[in-house]
Amino acid sequence: MNLSTSNLTAIGLSLALGLLVGVQRGWATRDGGPGSRFAGVRTFGLLGLAGGIAGALHGRAEGLATVLLAASAALVVLGYWRATQRDPSISGTASLVGLLTMACGFLAGGGNYGLASAASGVMVMVLAMRRQLHGWVRAIDESEMMAIARFALIALVVLPLLPDTRFGPYQAWQPRQLWMVVVLVCGFSFLGYIAARKLGASRGVLATAAAGSVVSSTAVTASLGGKLRNGEGDPAVLNAGIALASAVMYARVMALTGALAGHVLPSMALWAVPGLVVSLAGAAWLMLRQDAGDPARDGQLPLRNPFAIGPALLLMLLVMVLTVLAHWVQERWGDAGLATVLALSGMMDVDSAIITMGNLPPGALPPATAAMVLMPPVLLNTAVKAGMAISLAGWRQAWPGAVVLLASMLAALAALPALL
Repeated sequence: MNLSTSNLTAIGLSLALGLLVGVQRGWATRDGGPGSRFAGVRTFGLLGLAGGIAGALHGRAEGLATVLLAASAALVVLGYWRATQRDPSISGTASLVGLLTMACGFLAGGGNYGLASAASGVMVMVLAMRRQLHGWVRAIDESEMMAIARFALIALVVLPLLPDTRFGPYQAWQPRQLWMVVVLVCGFSFLGYIAARKLGASRGVLATAAAGSVVSSTAVTASLGGKLRNGEGDPAVLNAGIALASAVMYARVMALTGALAGHVLPSMALWAVPGLVVSLAGAAWLMLRQDAGDPARDGQLPLRNPFAIGPALLLMLLVMVLTVLAHWVQERWGDAGLATVLALSGMMDVDSAIITMGNLPPGALPPATAAMVLMPPVLLNTAVKAGMAISLAGWRQAWPGAVVLLASMLAALAALPALL
């Protein structure tokens, strides 16, 4: 592609993105009277085109490109000022969208096609969701707004400021990685609260457990264990969520093994599939218990404030203790075998053991042996989650979910003779 053709493509994309934004703005203001709109389809298209021409000229005539951008921006600001003279309550959205359209056009004109298209698409989506966003804001009460602010504090302020260096006994602790445990548990708790409001308590718990377990089934178990302890929902549904989280963990382990160590997957599936099936059956059994008890209860469950940092901090402390214990065992008894090392490293993070296996040289271990090596981390992680649920919520509340987890362990172990 020669230079002129490249420039034509860039300028054409900038015009197309401007027209796309203009179509949305024209549709949004279609019921307004004559002269009530700040800008229409043509104006937004031309703003994108102006940004595209400026982006294309920037490398060869920076002064001219700057003048074009500044003049176009001045026209946008002047148009907004004149609109406010007629109606002081007019929104500044259209003017800001005009400036952003120019910026997207400038990116496209400079050759950043992907970024320009992505930014324009996100902008159009946000504009199109005006009614939904306003509805969500109106539905938020004061306690929920405080929960959002607190979660933003721990996730967007505290987490980035923490160092990513090691300290403590055996240099085993990384502050940022440890605090990520808190962010995950609180985040899943918050997602569960939202899902329960939108989908109903039972479906919300299950949807959150399934989605959250793609990242961390341990964090999901801690979150649901905290809800069991506080009585925030039907115990049968919460225990079903714990069982479903375990099922997703088995599926995730097989998917990750297939991606990183594909030769191990057939042997891995031989024992992972029974655990998956038992976990799913246990979740279904617990949901049937809930349905048989009181089908109408789903819409009557109380929904409390979602921000509960106590279980998250407890899980973080548990991770700290287990990490130091793993280092101590390794130092005292040495590298007694790859299975032992991976089992210790995978107690709280199953993925780390699989990633280690994937980084081994091809053929370092036969598939059956490799599957035997990966079994302990997954089984130990399942046992830890069963104990975690009981320690957080007590035996009386958490025994159904813990029993399903232990049954899935036994089902997986039943395949051991086939591997041997």
